[in-house]
Amino acid sequence: MALYKSKRLVLLVLEFLLVTLVTCSADENCETSLSEILVTKEEYDEMGRLVRSCNGEVTVNKCEGMCNSQVHPSIATVTGFLKECHCCRENYLRERIVTLSHCYNADGVRLEDPKHAVMEVRLQEPDECQCFKCGDYSR
Repeated sequence: MALYKSKRLVLLVLEFLLVTLVTCSADENCETSLSEILVTKEEYDEMGRLVRSCNGEVTVNKCEGMCNSQVHPSIATVTGFLKECHCCRENYLRERIVTLSHCYNADGVRLEDPKHAVMEVRLQEPDECQCFKCGDYSR
């Protein structure tokens, strides 16, 4: 029994060292990058009928990258490990107005008159990105 416990302890220490080496070798590189998305917005009248549908390809910021996370042996947890996970997320959002230039009526016919041929849409996009503790939405 004592031999089994000592082997288990050695395996835990070796696993800890391996996880620590892998974690420490990865540098954090959480940053904003550009992404193309298709935005579609529909407009309805007061009776709930579709007036027009507009869409367009828009370039927006997104958060992307790696953040350091660690796993430590712990006698205080059921699994024997304490996990500290960090994720790349937005630190600050900014509002931006984009123009959708492909507008169609309810029958699918493209609208040509200047008043209805385009639609402006407000959207939120990351202005800054940062590593945060996973699941921490208190900011």
